[in-house]
Amino acid sequence: MKRVDLQSYKVLTGKNLEAAVAAGASEIVLAEGAVLTPTARDVIRRAGLAIVANHNGASAPPVRESASPRAIAPAPPAPSPVLPRSTRSDEAILNSPEALVIKQEMIRVGKKLWDRQYVDGNGGNITYRITPDRVICTPTLLSKADLTLDDLCLVDLEGNQLAGKAKRTSEVYLHLEIYKTVPEARAAVHAHPPHATAYAISGRVPPRCVIPEQDVFVGSVAISPYETPGTREFAKTIVPYVKDHNTILLANHGLICWADTVTHAEWYVEVVDTYCRTLMLAAQLGNGITRIPPDKQAVLLEIKKRLGLPDANYGLKECQLCDQPETPGGITVCPTACPQNCPGGCNSKSGDLETLIKTITDEVMAALNANP
Repeated sequence: MKRVDLQSYKVLTGKNLEAAVAAGASEIVLAEGAVLTPTARDVIRRAGLAIVANHNGASAPPVRESASPRAIAPAPPAPSPVLPRSTRSDEAILNSPEALVIKQEMIRVGKKLWDRQYVDGNGGNITYRITPDRVICTPTLLSKADLTLDDLCLVDLEGNQLAGKAKRTSEVYLHLEIYKTVPEARAAVHAHPPHATAYAISGRVPPRCVIPEQDVFVGSVAISPYETPGTREFAKTIVPYVKDHNTILLANHGLICWADTVTHAEWYVEVVDTYCRTLMLAAQLGNGITRIPPDKQAVLLEIKKRLGLPDANYGLKECQLCDQPETPGGITVCPTACPQNCPGGCNSKSGDLETLIKTITDEVMAALNANP
């Protein structure tokens, strides 16, 4: 545990705290009455920094939010920290002040999903991990536009309902596999946005290196194989992908996104569906798609890493970052114009494609020579 003394700062910004995190800080000491900007609070939350007593033994000083007029938009609802395991009853957890904040946010998100036509009928579901082993979830057979506080329920990580009047969603297993596989996941949203779902039912994933917002906040999108929704088998189809992807297309079904807050998970639904819609519109123009250059994509990936977002492309070379249009069988190849063309192509599968082409060519020539 490394403690960094920041008592010399009367106003702390995200930049100040990023420097402390880079120096290995896990605890910070603040001056009494110190002001934390919104970005500073984001860094504290993301890095898990603890505000501790000062060196003189005094208790941790109170801090104030910055009222900077430079903020261009209100921050999203800030969920309470994950509650520790406690002796409180499950009913007490579900009806706690901390849970009330989360449930109100889930209701707002449910209404946004319905307003954007990302869910229909009683489709879609929302969850939030309120303690390490307790999850608040939406009920079954209820439109996300009609959620109330009394509709939300509490389950454990095996899907057993522990509290709440309404019956939990049957697709909660999908969310629970995320929480069991990705410790940092706090919230998940499953929906059926039409443009992203169109990719899911066609068995395709949208390409990278086209729009910066998509690459930073979502990045590469995985697609899981089809299974019957609501089953444990269905839930397990996403396990191989959730550590490196915060958004997964569900074959013939929809998608699921996970994040640190319910609001952010819903943002990812919006980002990926708008992206898929934009790609469809661009395809109608008939001029192909202009890609972000690989060196610029590497900059976006570095921004994403600083934000603490997952990505399967960390550690790849620049020429591997921009996956190219799929060939039959899902194999992608690096174009000859790639400025830093890697030996053997952009991934190991490109070599497989070259081998396949040579094998087929050799067989055709052998057949021709055998039957002149």
